Amino acid sequence: MADMTGARFRVTLRPADLRYRVAPGEDLLTAATRAGIAVPAACRNGVCELCEARLLCGQARNTRNQQDIAPGSRLMLCRTVAQGPLELEIDAVMAAGQSKPNTMQASVVDIEPISHDVYRVTLKLPRRRELTFHAGQYLSLQVPDAEPSYFSIASSPSASNIELHIQVSPDWGSSQRIVDALKASDTVTLTLPHGKACLAAVPERPLLLVAAGTGFAQMKSLVDYLRENDCQQPVRLYWGVRRHEDMYLRTLAQQWHEEWAPLSFVPVVGDNEDNDWAGHHDQLVRSVLASGADWQNVEVHASGSPAMVYTLMDALLDAGLPQEAFFSDVLEYAPR
Repeated sequence: MADMTGARFRVTLRPADLRYRVAPGEDLLTAATRAGIAVPAACRNGVCELCEARLLCGQARNTRNQQDIAPGSRLMLCRTVAQGPLELEIDAVMAAGQSKPNTMQASVVDIEPISHDVYRVTLKLPRRRELTFHAGQYLSLQVPDAEPSYFSIASSPSASNIELHIQVSPDWGSSQRIVDALKASDTVTLTLPHGKACLAAVPERPLLLVAAGTGFAQMKSLVDYLRENDCQQPVRLYWGVRRHEDMYLRTLAQQWHEEWAPLSFVPVVGDNEDNDWAGHHDQLVRSVLASGADWQNVEVHASGSPAMVYTLMDALLDAGLPQEAFFSDVLEYAPR
């Protein structure tokens, strides 16, 4: 068993530029998996060679023959331990948001109403193990006689099925048509993954997750991923809605709060029919600012309308958050 009591060594993966820490005596593959980094692997004994990398610099040792590994040599992560900080080259590991989108047919497994206006859609993909995406990414869904529609993936990358949260709203005329089309067909065309505001590894900084409405779907994917990979950093989740009944999975969020120590859930409910949505944006932003976070040592992921995201971003940057610590798909699809 790995000695987890000593100082851990930093491992850097190129060209993805991902970093994680490994304990003395712990193989590099086990540590990468614990950090939530998707390294291809099968046998875990150095035979299949799926976890092959090249040592760029540092000191490492082969656990099969107990020989030191020279810089420039190939190695198998499952059969290698670090003897100091390492830098490795492994093309099979993708940086956040760098996975190539694929178009495929998915089976419609279930369409379930989970609130007065939100449906949970479950889709099954062919060759699921061959598809790689990162927690927090989204997909496009194509139904007949309609433009592609985009939805956050609400499930973690390890889940066997894909989960979506689709809101049927009078303000979005195509939403009912999408749900009706899914109910009428056994299959649907998807293109995925999309989006750069995602996680390829468990962060080493505390996290603030901020969602408005069905932006909660993206946060669910992130939380599921962080829980599966034993994230020890504090995670604070803010979910803003207009009315109590709009918080369609509040019981789940409260369950995370009660059962998973790193996470704190903060519901933000406007509950004022006379107030407009911009007012609720301000309320959500004020709640986040009141968190008392160290803005120089936190990572923020936001999901919601462009108005909400930019209101939040401007306020946090003014409070001292570095620009590079704020992540939202809005910055990509609705730049200002």
